[in-house]
Amino acid sequence: MKKSSIILIAVVVVIFFMVTNAVGKYNNMVTLEEGVDAAWSQVENVYQRRADLIPNLVATVKGYAEHEQETFTAVTEARSKVSSINLEGITNNPEAMKNFQQSQGQLSSALSRLMVVMERYPDLKANQNFLDLQTQLEGTENRITVERNRFNKAAQAFNTIIRRFPGSIYAGMFGFERKAYFEAESGAEKAPKVEF
Repeated sequence: MKKSSIILIAVVVVIFFMVTNAVGKYNNMVTLEEGVDAAWSQVENVYQRRADLIPNLVATVKGYAEHEQETFTAVTEARSKVSSINLEGITNNPEAMKNFQQSQGQLSSALSRLMVVMERYPDLKANQNFLDLQTQLEGTENRITVERNRFNKAAQAFNTIIRRFPGSIYAGMFGFERKAYFEAESGAEKAPKVEF
């Protein structure tokens, strides 16, 4: 009886440690996944801030440059496209993340064209409302960069845990999936050509 009791205790201890390990790994993965979700929420927040600034910026510029309708239309359409993207589950879908990035890139390009229009109107550049909006937009672009970086770091920490052994086993058991990253847009490795 004594030998069987020792074996039973050893089995219980091993099972206890396995369950404790699994619970600890699971809780760590949940914590890291929540960190990714929180970082993604901040990315969405700063992109929304930019989208909210655009109508005011366009309206201000329109007052000075009525004949620049093509640029206004491009900005409005790009903003509309970005706003219509379904963000549900985007962090688990690299293709959806890529489409989101492309849409945001198109909006950035349209905004750049709007800023070029602004350069042609000295009165507009002196307008305080426009200057305030421009400053807010520049600050928002900086925030976007910071929040995208934080998101990538959170996604990296999560992806590392679920890909390393034994985390990969638990990730598979509990259904944790790899998170997509923000990546540089194609052509970003080349410096832009500036002509005066």
